Amino acid sequence: MATQVVMPKLSPTMEEGQLSRWLKKEGDKVSVGEPLAEVDTDKATMEAQALAEGVLRKILVKEGETVPLGAIIAIIGQPDEDISGIVSEAASGAAQAGKKERIEDSTEGRAYGAPDELAGVVPGGDRTRATVEGQPLKGDVGGAPSAPQAGAPGAGKAAQPAAAQPQAGAEPAGNGRRAQTGRLIVSPIAARMAAEAGIKLDNLAGSGPGGRIVKRDIEEALKAAQQQPQPAAPQVEARAAQAPAQPPPPAAAPSFTPTVEGAAPYHEEPVTTMRATIARRLVTSIGPVPHFFLTTEIEMDRAAEVRRQLNELDPENKISLNDLIIKVAAVALMQHPSVNASFQEKTLRYFERADIGVAVAIEDGLITPVVRGANSKSVGQIAREVRGLAERARSRKLKPEEYTGATFSISNLGMFGIDEFTAVINPPEAAILAVGAMTPRAVVRDGEVVVRQLMRVTMSCDHRVVDGATGSKFLQTFKKILENPLYLLA
Repeated sequence: MATQVVMPKLSPTMEEGQLSRWLKKEGDKVSVGEPLAEVDTDKATMEAQALAEGVLRKILVKEGETVPLGAIIAIIGQPDEDISGIVSEAASGAAQAGKKERIEDSTEGRAYGAPDELAGVVPGGDRTRATVEGQPLKGDVGGAPSAPQAGAPGAGKAAQPAAAQPQAGAEPAGNGRRAQTGRLIVSPIAARMAAEAGIKLDNLAGSGPGGRIVKRDIEEALKAAQQQPQPAAPQVEARAAQAPAQPPPPAAAPSFTPTVEGAAPYHEEPVTTMRATIARRLVTSIGPVPHFFLTTEIEMDRAAEVRRQLNELDPENKISLNDLIIKVAAVALMQHPSVNASFQEKTLRYFERADIGVAVAIEDGLITPVVRGANSKSVGQIAREVRGLAERARSRKLKPEEYTGATFSISNLGMFGIDEFTAVINPPEAAILAVGAMTPRAVVRDGEVVVRQLMRVTMSCDHRVVDGATGSKFLQTFKKILENPLYLLA
């Protein structure tokens, strides 16, 4: 019996997925548990696995398309099995979803009902623009603002220059969709790849649905550029040719004229999946969770010296101050279990080990990989694990279990020169520690003015779980251990 392959939920916060790459093609045999495709979620790129054995009879979602959870993306069955009914059902469901999107969804690129047209943006370069139900947005790729609607402010002024545009040759011949609609549709992955490679999207013909530029179009453009022979430089330019080639500057972001006279020009970009997830998470934190904040100042001279000595003993495994902070926080949590807890409406959940979330900044936003059982690991083990987690986070290769389920989080902005800040709690955790920069300051010790390396930390607490005295005692312990790292050996 034929089996429908649906878009799986590959992360706890995932609501839709972009099919990045098919690992199997139609007609290939597949086994249970065998990877079928790579899917870009809101946090990472993961593999969708087959849940049935047979032949991949039909691929319903092309590479680069984004579909919601549960949408049918392929069909697995026997070679001679009739799957026309399932194909019709899937097509009918997609048509209904597309009709709803055209009416309700104002996200760019959804005017045609295609489920994946959450169009990408090239950082610092081309921007994608689209229309929704025939209404143009404020601008299009290439820097020229779209013509205003009749009756809109400035419509009379903008209509004449727009009408003067030449019709022939206005768009590259290869991109038929672009020439017909005046729009450029590009998947987020293709946009990112094009920006990194310096490829101008206006010159590409999209092979995706509706002329959309997808990942394989960028890959083919890169191959073509590598295979194309370089023309010989003219004699008069021989001296200039000896200079190292400089990459072309990124295209300027298109600016749009505001409707209010005197207001600043602006440009717009679609919200990325990760940024939308961050927004949803923060709404569930800073509003519903009653925050309060505790700040203390810590002398870091001994901690810095211990770090220096450890790095001399093992140069191959460099330890950062943040690694030491993670270890000290984990040990302090074991002494104050009321902080290593979470609010569960009718119960308070107390965790028996310290799983520390470490905030890592990535291209699209922020993700918090988790160091499991940090209280029972050495500083060297924590250092190796954090490096690996951070590398996988930046390449979007983290598994869900590697960035969910922390019991306490640490956000360190000291490397950016930030002296002090407050962080937003990541529910359902009860607290998060914001770590500032370590800077030399003059302090009075034993009646004398001396210079010490000082660092400020601020703990954000969920008042439903942590009281002021409880949080203060935790910070006292944290401060005592960090100022005297030999406590870790006791």
